[in-house]
Amino acid sequence: MKPVVLLIGRLPNVIGDVARQLDHLPIRWLGAHDPDEVRRQLDAEPRIACAIMGAGLDDKVRGELVGIIAARRPDICIHLKDRASGPEGLVPFVERVVRHELLEPHDAP
Repeated sequence: MKPVVLLIGRLPNVIGDVARQLDHLPIRWLGAHDPDEVRRQLDAEPRIACAIMGAGLDDKVRGELVGIIAARRPDICIHLKDRASGPEGLVPFVERVVRHELLEPHDAP
């Protein structure tokens, strides 16, 4: 079974572009663009392994979304992309997160 990742961003086409560019990874991608959509995805898909949020959303919305995820699904790690790397930094950021968090084996302590 593929791990499920919730991509959260300001524009639907950006999230779709990320999923298309990373379709070589064994990940099932879900997208969300606003608080209501995040709630729906969290309620509908119990197998979400992590949430990755782009930098295009303003800080108030990002904070609200972090609160929604943490309250509804405290089992999900939330990753926030930096703004300094710009829009072109989103795909490499998402790939690093999923490779490190979900795809690479981790040694037990």
